[in-house]
Amino acid sequence: MNIRFPFQIDHRGRTAVCSRDQHITDMIEELLFTSPGERVNRPTFGSGLMQLVFQPNSDQLAATIQFLVQGSLQQWLGYLIEINDVEVQNVDSSLSVKVVYTNRLTQQTQVAEFQKNV
Repeated sequence: MNIRFPFQIDHRGRTAVCSRDQHITDMIEELLFTSPGERVNRPTFGSGLMQLVFQPNSDQLAATIQFLVQGSLQQWLGYLIEINDVEVQNVDSSLSVKVVYTNRLTQQTQVAEFQKNV
């Protein structure tokens, strides 16, 4: 079992745990919404996604975000997952990212979707 992200306490008062698939989804979320420089011992960890949220919405911005997210996922989680597709939608004050990946251990394809309202 893996520790849940963000850190939580379960109904028994213990550290919440989750399945391997949920843990991978949690790690993707953590990577996407962490800005480089936030981690003291890993200053390059993160995607930089949150810094681009306030840029004017355009096709170029969506392409930039897609490239950034895919590169970050490959760099930091490439040993766990194979990235099949990254889709980014930036509508008004909402940003959504859909990641389609294959778990390298089980060879199962999974989809993780995240949305951030600003």
